[in-house]
Amino acid sequence: MRTIILEKLAAIEAEKNVRILMAIESGSRAWGFASPDSDFDVRFIYAQPENNYLSIRDRKDVIDIPVNEVLDINGWDLRKALRLFMSSNSPLYEWLQSGIIYKEETAFANTLRGMMNDYYSHRAGCHHYFSMTNNTFQQNLQDPEVRLKKYFYALRPILAGMWIIDRKTVPPMDFHQLRTLVTDSTWNKAIDQLLEQKKTADEKTLIPPVPFLQQWIPEVLEKYMPLANAIPSAYQEADQLDEVFRKFIRA
Repeated sequence: MRTIILEKLAAIEAEKNVRILMAIESGSRAWGFASPDSDFDVRFIYAQPENNYLSIRDRKDVIDIPVNEVLDINGWDLRKALRLFMSSNSPLYEWLQSGIIYKEETAFANTLRGMMNDYYSHRAGCHHYFSMTNNTFQQNLQDPEVRLKKYFYALRPILAGMWIIDRKTVPPMDFHQLRTLVTDSTWNKAIDQLLEQKKTADEKTLIPPVPFLQQWIPEVLEKYMPLANAIPSAYQEADQLDEVFRKFIRA
């Protein structure tokens, strides 16, 4: 599959006349809890020819490839990505930490990685992650049977929000690293059981709700949301990111 993905990326560069600066896996395979039938979620950042950025015309700033059952691939233009970096877009900060890298210009990726803690808004990150958990919990985990994978879609972001508050750094992408925050043996036993099930379950597998987690998730949100709201807002200047932009639009 990696060969197919690299061929797709090379075709995108040739057909769209762009240069891919970084391409990574962003979904459950990178989070650490893929199912046997999980698709491949490839995300990339690309630069256009320099003259494109000097045009008075607006240009599309995303590249979307038609999705199939196996491969979901799309990318963001460099300018768009840097604007989202400045506004603390959490998925982008996750991309920079992905353990599955298909392609990257090392200087570009390491430059942004080195700026992550300077630019990331802890307040915005917490609100993003806790909102994801609350929405998933309320919309997908209230029925007599629930989709197994939705527990991980609630647990990973709540742990990321807890990490921001407890560790005061950008949260890691990997679920197994995030879960080290919780030492409770009952919680860890429940998570181990879910992970074991997910190894062989497909994406649509239904399970009964897990009583312990049905109580734990809202309790943690109730405890941590006031702490998130108390984090002061932060504003970052664009000067450094302008320099990154000017540097990497040049081949």
